[in-house]
Amino acid sequence: MPVSLPFLGRDMAVDLGTANTLVCVRDRGIVLDEPSVVAINTRNDRIVAVGAEAKRMIGRTPGYITAIRPLKDGVITDLEVAERMLRYFILKVHHRRYLVQPRVVVAVPSGTTGVEQRAVKEAALQAGARRVYLIEEPMAAAIGSGLPVHEPAGSMVVDVGGGTTEVAVVSMGGIVTACSIRIGGDELDQAIISHIKKEHALLLGERTAEQLKMRIGSASPASDEPDTEIRGRDLVTGLPKNVRITAQEVREAMSEPLNTIVDAVQTTLDQCPPELAGDLMDTGIALTGGGALLRGLDVRLAEATGMPIKLVDDPLRSVVLGAGHCIEQFSRLQEVFVPAPRH
Repeated sequence: MPVSLPFLGRDMAVDLGTANTLVCVRDRGIVLDEPSVVAINTRNDRIVAVGAEAKRMIGRTPGYITAIRPLKDGVITDLEVAERMLRYFILKVHHRRYLVQPRVVVAVPSGTTGVEQRAVKEAALQAGARRVYLIEEPMAAAIGSGLPVHEPAGSMVVDVGGGTTEVAVVSMGGIVTACSIRIGGDELDQAIISHIKKEHALLLGERTAEQLKMRIGSASPASDEPDTEIRGRDLVTGLPKNVRITAQEVREAMSEPLNTIVDAVQTTLDQCPPELAGDLMDTGIALTGGGALLRGLDVRLAEATGMPIKLVDDPLRSVVLGAGHCIEQFSRLQEVFVPAPRH
């Protein structure tokens, strides 16, 4: 029986998301949930803040401090910053500086290339991991949502994240058919920014657009639709200006990315083998990810597919919970990991 070295740190699961990074530690559960943002002082290349503190700085820093999001569309775009962010989170979780060498399971979008997968592994190894295993996000989300992924029956999951939307049909511990599109919460925010710029000549910041989406955004019409006042910069005068915006206008602004998400779900259903499609009529589709919290998205998908849509209990955490489950039952769930590329 192998001797477990206590100083090697506890195994971890990481949901390295475009918007948020979540960390789950073996036997301790979810211990960290922070925005994937790093603020760096470009004069001395030092990290000023990471996570929630850095996110508050977006759009509010002097020129020499830049708030960087090292992931875009679910993929690492700045390897060095991603590695520094991961190292910061690993050390923060373990409270110890030395000899922290956990096994790490990282969730990645199902459409990632071998190069992108290597970038994630490299970042985790440089950040102090002993071994790195990758799991595809829809599989992690399905496990975390409590779907019977190992049974010979179809389960379908739609994971709407910050940078990507993952749609997959899972059966017998593997992904039967999947569709990964690089559209998520960030694209919805950008659609709101461009609409308000075009219609009201008002420039909004990313955080304001996100707050507007969360406050009154929806994917399908409802009986009592609220409106709200937003503040931005008038593009004509350059001065701050307030504008009243209705829920219907926000929905129209987001219609294009929302249609793309609905299309991805329909495409995956079209490619699904008929036997499994029959199972899905009974089990329905599990809706998860931060974007699942957009009001009326379940109604919109149900209308488009004619299938029952179930919003999972903890949509923001299902991916990290699924990856964490793989750590707890490592030997039983090993086959769900992305196989290492043959050199």
